[in-house]
Amino acid sequence: MNSKIWLSSPHMGGNELHYIHQAFDENWVAPLGPNVNGLEDDLAKALNKEVFVAALSAGTAALHLALIQSGVQPGDEVICQTMTFSASANPIAYCGAIPVFIDSEKETWNLCPIALEEAIQDRMAKGKKPKAIVAVHLYGMPYKVAEINAVAEKYGIPVIEDAAEGLGSTYKGENCGTFGAFGILSFNGNKIITTSGGGALVCKTKSAKDQAVFLSTQARDEAPHYQHSQIGYNYRMSNIAAGIGRGQMEVLEDRVQQRRANNFFYRQLFQDIAGVSVFVEPSDDFFSNHWLSCITIDSSLCSKTTEQLRLHLLEDQIESRPLWKPMHLQPVFAASPYYGGTVAEDLFKTGLCLPSGSNLQEEELHRIAAAIRSFFNS
Repeated sequence: MNSKIWLSSPHMGGNELHYIHQAFDENWVAPLGPNVNGLEDDLAKALNKEVFVAALSAGTAALHLALIQSGVQPGDEVICQTMTFSASANPIAYCGAIPVFIDSEKETWNLCPIALEEAIQDRMAKGKKPKAIVAVHLYGMPYKVAEINAVAEKYGIPVIEDAAEGLGSTYKGENCGTFGAFGILSFNGNKIITTSGGGALVCKTKSAKDQAVFLSTQARDEAPHYQHSQIGYNYRMSNIAAGIGRGQMEVLEDRVQQRRANNFFYRQLFQDIAGVSVFVEPSDDFFSNHWLSCITIDSSLCSKTTEQLRLHLLEDQIESRPLWKPMHLQPVFAASPYYGGTVAEDLFKTGLCLPSGSNLQEEELHRIAAAIRSFFNS
């Protein structure tokens, strides 16, 4: 039997052990230490802007703290892109707030600026001005930053930029994760780089970072004893995990190049297959890390479906996955407001994520190509 080809598996660079051994040698195994500070500095440098980064236990934790610092309270409403992973929406519920889901636009599959403004106007007419907007760089594709941020500024609503999938992507030459009031990064095992599990909050001011660190370490007041004046969380990243991240940061550019090379491989593979479109940037303003390479199949031009392709690949031990099921279709959010058309729903029905790991070998790419050709030629 063939070995498994995963959708997106971790890819070590080789130098991670140096930082881990250093942490053990210095007995820094707690959720603080030189590797945590170093990773935060590495990330700020890579983002190439004056930002302040707090390394945390998960991207979900980062989003939760961003919402708290944005003043989100129980009963408030927060706008969220519907075409995303549930971690973009769950922290809204953690705050006791109500997510208001917005459809995608067809070019980047991200937050539709037209539906966004319609939703804001309608919620305001109902006496509920949204407290924040969660905008996602889906699969590494930057959202329409200029258009979305212009709507947000018009109504005075902060954007929380979910760049969990977008590290290494840029919009008009500037790094994703730096466009919102806060930016969210994820280092889950399947991301561009990993810390095994972890994330980071990108802040515009040192005071915002300091508050994030305070909240993430159980909100302990300045006192010789343990005193707490507000609710805190156990969200800080460990020095061991940060050591993995420091090693990973050394190969970030290579990982982005390898993922983009995968996307080019799929574009070449599907160029003569009618009805199949590979997800690519709509213009030179957008530079995607292509964290995952995705396709859609137009049923009017092709008799095959993405589910048939998924099952065919699985027979050859090749993992693929449907696109994110929109949040407004999830049972847990069935009662939440939704604005827009059916773009996200149609993408979910017709889309598929293909193996995209930066560690894909030549022989594995040949296997993928052979399996896909056999499917469309059958």
